[in-house]
Amino acid sequence: MPELAEVEFSRQQWNPGLGEKIISIHLHSQKRIFRGTSTALLARTIQGRYLRSSHAHGKQMLFRFGSNAWLGLHLGMTGRLSTATTSHSPRSHEHLVLRTARHSLIFQDPRLFGRVRFDLSPQPPSWWSKLPPPLHSPKFSKQKLQTICSRRSRAPLKALLLMQQFFPGIGNWMADEILWQTQLSPRTQAGLLSQKSISNLHAYIRKICRVALRTIGQGKSTPPRSWLFRHRWKAGRHCPRCHHSLERAPIGGRTTCWCPVCQPPTPLPRATPR
Repeated sequence: MPELAEVEFSRQQWNPGLGEKIISIHLHSQKRIFRGTSTALLARTIQGRYLRSSHAHGKQMLFRFGSNAWLGLHLGMTGRLSTATTSHSPRSHEHLVLRTARHSLIFQDPRLFGRVRFDLSPQPPSWWSKLPPPLHSPKFSKQKLQTICSRRSRAPLKALLLMQQFFPGIGNWMADEILWQTQLSPRTQAGLLSQKSISNLHAYIRKICRVALRTIGQGKSTPPRSWLFRHRWKAGRHCPRCHHSLERAPIGGRTTCWCPVCQPPTPLPRATPR
């Protein structure tokens, strides 16, 4: 599933249409990606308006048409945005196509796990406004991370990092990368982290988000060769830090990759003698 940086890269694929007027719309109104959305209202409202702005937040995207029409997109597992010429003929998996005089803005999703939302309001829709703060913003503080770890103290760190209500945009590979760089076991319970570990975890979450947005998010390159990202799927799968064999197992419902040497289990606290 696309993560923080991949979503940012996808958002930019519709940038050629910024400032252009939508002259026609093609959509598959019965597809489940439009669940809860009035496709008739969407088509009637957007046609004739200009695409004014685009935004990405975690795994969500928001596009503004005119002054008060908001199109929200979630890519799911197989969603993809692209731009073609205005003469483009929609294919079977292209469930939403917005045409301007120069471009066709396309949203395709073969497996239909994505979602299209539409709202009319002077301000961004409430579901967007209620998203947690971006992880690379000052609002994501060490104190906030401490509170999250306390609230979900029994959750394995891998499962915790995948919770979008706390860590918007973090997915499988980013969670593995964060834990590998902080040398924390993915099975460690959040409540066992020391203040030093929380501070370190906070710093690496922010760093990895920034680097991913600067590289993958801008379509310029992949992350550094020293990252786990470049090694986790290779044959043999050796840790780029200590060269020990990497391990893989389901944790938090997702296949997890880690180094048993660099990321040893966090010992449980000793019981206090009575």
